[in-house]
Amino acid sequence: MNELVIIKGNEVKTNSIIVAEGTGNAHESIVRMVRRYEDQFKLLGKLEYSDYLKSNSLGSSGRMYLLNEQQATFLMTLLSNKEMIVRFKLRLTQEFFRMREFIREKQSAEWKQARITGKQVRREETDVILTKLIPLAESQGSKNAGKLYMNYSKLVNITLGIEAGRRENLPLSYIEAIKFLERAIENIISQEVDKGTHYKEIYQVCKAKCQIIKDLAFLPSLKLIS
Repeated sequence: MNELVIIKGNEVKTNSIIVAEGTGNAHESIVRMVRRYEDQFKLLGKLEYSDYLKSNSLGSSGRMYLLNEQQATFLMTLLSNKEMIVRFKLRLTQEFFRMREFIREKQSAEWKQARITGKQVRREETDVILTKLIPLAESQGSKNAGKLYMNYSKLVNITLGIEAGRRENLPLSYIEAIKFLERAIENIISQEVDKGTHYKEIYQVCKAKCQIIKDLAFLPSLKLIS
């Protein structure tokens, strides 16, 4: 099953397919239920839907409803209280809460400032790679020294379990962790270049120390925001 909820604008939403899968119901049954109580769902917010291609029937499409928290909660009241459904209701409630907390955090001055200072640290790390590491690597025979930018960017993402291009949607603890790792990489590169360490060995030193820092940070389990 995909993530239970997504962020759309400043709202947290789920959809009828996720509800169907989580509660063990046929999606068509959930759709019929939404249509039956359409007026009530509309009282709780705009009732959005989109067409999707059914994976089990080539060329056949269906309607998927996008539900805000109130609409999803109302839908839950229309379903039975079988153990499986109760467990799903609990998980869905927790996910809505988690996403609301993330939206609040992302709108905070602290989160925004962390992103600003994080970008500055990234520029400083990039400068060290450009002015120190790449010249060293070229002098040591590297034919692809220009790719070192990408290698070190991937190193931070891999260490923290972050997908490429998803840094805008991370909790503050991970924004701070990225900043700390990139500052560490900048300092390690500078020190090792001054010692004349081989550029490949410098990467291995950074990799090992980044893992140590990550382990010591005791970061919470990462859930990227969709």
